[in-house]
Amino acid sequence: NAASNTNTEATANAAGQSGVEDSQSAKDIVKTAAGSKDHTTLVAAVKAAGLLDALSNAGPFTVFAPTNAAFDKLPAGTVDNLLKPENKGKLEDALGYHTYVGSIKAENMQDGQQLNMVFGGNVTITKKDGKTFVNGSEILASIPTSNGIIHVIGDVLSPPAK
Repeated sequence: NAASNTNTEATANAAGQSGVEDSQSAKDIVKTAAGSKDHTTLVAAVKAAGLLDALSNAGPFTVFAPTNAAFDKLPAGTVDNLLKPENKGKLEDALGYHTYVGSIKAENMQDGQQLNMVFGGNVTITKKDGKTFVNGSEILASIPTSNGIIHVIGDVLSPPAK
């Protein structure tokens, strides 16, 4: 089918460009998050899960990016436990529940809209008083990237039980 051919070509083209540095263009999701002092835990988790390349590729992706403070709200030991090599699958699921294939700006999200995340579960968008929330967590900021958009959130989203 034509869609998968286009995706394959886009991925191949993107893979061939990985060594090219261009300070004038927008950074991809990983480079943008890596440049944020508020997302060091998220970046460490993406590295531990082996998802750096996936989130650096063509996309587009929408990532709901919990801040370090959001990770700090989790029960003690949760993050350290997820970062252990034997929990890589759980970490991939958790990060996948923060990632949507496609780029969607907060202003284009609709109240009650369901987004099917990479993990396979849905998140629910709500709009209230001019603010946008994902599963009840307010989108604090939105950062366009070369391969999608990052929405900064103040909570870690909990994927549904498998």
